Amino acid sequence: MNLLREPIDVLLLSNVMRAGVAALVKSLASQLSPYGIRVNNIIPGLIATDRIATLDAARSARSGISIEAHREQVWAQIPAKRYGQPEEFANAATFLLSDAASYINGTGLVVDGGKMKSL
Repeated sequence: MNLLREPIDVLLLSNVMRAGVAALVKSLASQLSPYGIRVNNIIPGLIATDRIATLDAARSARSGISIEAHREQVWAQIPAKRYGQPEEFANAATFLLSDAASYINGTGLVVDGGKMKSL
């Protein structure tokens, strides 16, 4: 699942909002670039947060399997074979805010352990 480019069947409003944010980033980047302002979007994959832990617990209970077994199924679909850590997501944000990313503008940086399949 790519949280930006692949709609999620049960998240209709979220699907629309994510597409809207992508369009907003493109528009603002174009309008604000002459003022030295860059606008980018950081697109998270599955990051090890309390929310993911809660979802894992609920999904494993519904499936009648352990949380560990559920996570193994999820991780099997992620090339990195694990959830991302919040620090890894923060590192991506830090990079985009740094001078090292001074020519990156109007784009989305996917932080998902290689899960996104779309081009």
